[in-house]
Amino acid sequence: MTTTDSSSPNMQRLVPWIVYIIFFAVLNETVFNVSTPNIASQFKLNPSQVSWIITIFIIFFGMGSVIYGKLSDAFSIKKLITFGILLYSISSVIGFAFHNSYPIVIVSRALQGAGASAIPALVMIIIARYYSKEQRGKLFGIITSVVSFAIGIGPVLGGYISGTYHWSYLFIIPVFSLVALPFFHRILPNEQSSGGKLDIIGTILMGIVVSSLILYLTETHWFYIPVFFVALIWFIFHIRRVKNPFVEPALFSNRLYRNALIIGFLIFSTVMGMMFVLPLMFDELYQLNTQTIGLIMFPGAFSAVIFGTVAGNLTVKKGSHFVVYLGLGLITLSLFLQASVIGLWVWFIGMALIIQYIGFSFLQTALIESVTNILPNKQIGVGMGFYNLISFVSGAIGTALVSRAMESSILKIAIHPLISNPNAYLYSNIMLIFTLIVIASTLLYVFSFGRQQDTIPEESTS
Repeated sequence: MTTTDSSSPNMQRLVPWIVYIIFFAVLNETVFNVSTPNIASQFKLNPSQVSWIITIFIIFFGMGSVIYGKLSDAFSIKKLITFGILLYSISSVIGFAFHNSYPIVIVSRALQGAGASAIPALVMIIIARYYSKEQRGKLFGIITSVVSFAIGIGPVLGGYISGTYHWSYLFIIPVFSLVALPFFHRILPNEQSSGGKLDIIGTILMGIVVSSLILYLTETHWFYIPVFFVALIWFIFHIRRVKNPFVEPALFSNRLYRNALIIGFLIFSTVMGMMFVLPLMFDELYQLNTQTIGLIMFPGAFSAVIFGTVAGNLTVKKGSHFVVYLGLGLITLSLFLQASVIGLWVWFIGMALIIQYIGFSFLQTALIESVTNILPNKQIGVGMGFYNLISFVSGAIGTALVSRAMESSILKIAIHPLISNPNAYLYSNIMLIFTLIVIASTLLYVFSFGRQQDTIPEESTS
């Protein structure tokens, strides 16, 4: 692969388009969420059937993140991101044109996920490969801001478009990503493909592993459990035997990388679990409507836009480890505050949420920087792909486990001394559990990274 100077005017001109394309890629993760009742009504579907609108996108998006990361080690990033943007847009047009056919809608959503996944996966690699360490910290902070804003604004925008026009118009949104295509094509360097073949069997096995896990968590059919374990064991044996595996086993022998994945899994599952719990809590305890719930949660999401950039600058000045500790501390504080004020003035929760979003912005920005620092250059593509995959799978797991916990009576007991409302016991206890999970993540980070300086492996600088 060829390299280019990160300080060149061309690469600096690419930054606004990185921000632009990331927004439209992430927006589609949540923009359909509030429209599922309308879709279910149109096609006369039950909840498990209509959930495929979300599930199929997550499966293909998560898998695509790893596949594009793997392909970037052998093929031109310019060609890969061009293919991804075109697939994302074409599948969206197909979904809009054939929105009266639910099977075609599902296929379109799958292809959307496959195309959209190229964008965050390859953008992370572009930043790691073509920008200096100082520039990377700032760019990761900006991307965190954009991702947080897109996730927060997605349901609001989706609800407005569905309510004012029709849910099918949500398929048109990704077409705007085509605007960025000429700029990526002109600015990105012309890399020489080093060739290589994609491990098809390994890719299929990993797809079965991810799909069976997500399907079990969403549909709870026991059949998916043996499928998951058989595919996982087969995948492990396969990558140890073939010459060019889907993922090198050596990647997981990197203790820091392995622990970073565990930390990311715990934190992402906690945050996504919280996003699932809060609307239900606001509805049951405070009897709030959808608009008011959105109003309470939006300041937190918007604060992430501002503090994502702050996190990037802090990462450059103080190092990624300092910012990770700060982020974990803020998330812990926020969760404990929320566990302590449930049932009181609702805006206490809203203010604590702002702290949580700021902490997550700090953590996400710095943890990405930590991952890119501990991986050699040749492993950044697939390494970041797996990191992205973990974030999606953990979100599904966090949501599923929380939903199961809410159906149980085990947590409906008084634990927190400040909570006297029996209806609030469940929510307070869930947040206390989340607090303990974040504390455990903090301890794991301390024992893994300690007080070491931020360094880049020698291989990654070659």
